[in-house]
Amino acid sequence: MEIELRQYLTIVQKKIGLIASIVLLASVVTGLVSYYLIAPLYEASSKIIVNKSSDIQGRDNLDYDSIRTNALLIKTYKEIILTPAILDNVVAKYPELGVTSAELMDMILVSSTVDTQVMTISIRSLSAEKAAKTVNAVSEVFKNTIPSIMKVDNVVILNEAKPEDNQGPVSPHMIMNVAIAFVLSLMFAVGLVFLLDYLDDSIQSEVDIEQYLGLPTLATISRVKPEDMLSKAPSKSHRKVGDTVYANANQ
Repeated sequence: MEIELRQYLTIVQKKIGLIASIVLLASVVTGLVSYYLIAPLYEASSKIIVNKSSDIQGRDNLDYDSIRTNALLIKTYKEIILTPAILDNVVAKYPELGVTSAELMDMILVSSTVDTQVMTISIRSLSAEKAAKTVNAVSEVFKNTIPSIMKVDNVVILNEAKPEDNQGPVSPHMIMNVAIAFVLSLMFAVGLVFLLDYLDDSIQSEVDIEQYLGLPTLATISRVKPEDMLSKAPSKSHRKVGDTVYANANQ
């Protein structure tokens, strides 16, 4: 196993330039695409609390059962928000938003914390102002529509979104994208190097001869580079001297 590990490290070491080139290219391209080609998205959020229903008579204080019931209702409310009953109403009442129900469905995200009565509605848009206006519109329409759907009045808007509260775009995450590209390209490059080595059946060294052919190496011929030939060639002055001596000898 130690020998195999050394062989793997040797293969990687031989092709370290190829690996580095692939990783660098993938990381740079991902960074440029994330910065220049992907449009930034802004997010605005509004929080809604599901509290005691006003139609429950004779119960002034919330008990555990009512809190538990309201927390379970949030799952139902999360599904209701994404239905045409709410989204179509938002589009009809707020035409200045300039969105359709399908577009609104792609923009909206509803979340909640487990065993709580708080629900968060988030909207992502190319404009921070539009994101804030849209999420406030969805929250308001939901609050006004849910009594007619569920026959209860237990939804209160805790806070509305404000464009000035937006700290910057939430997407794309350039650092995260580059990190993911780095890891994936590194895995791809290493796998490619091992694949190329597996497909290469040529003899590379004396060790390969002994390993695959079982024959000892009697001698080796070093590879001569062009610059080595130039450095060993006789200079012009020496050739002239030689010509002169040769001529004198003939005389």
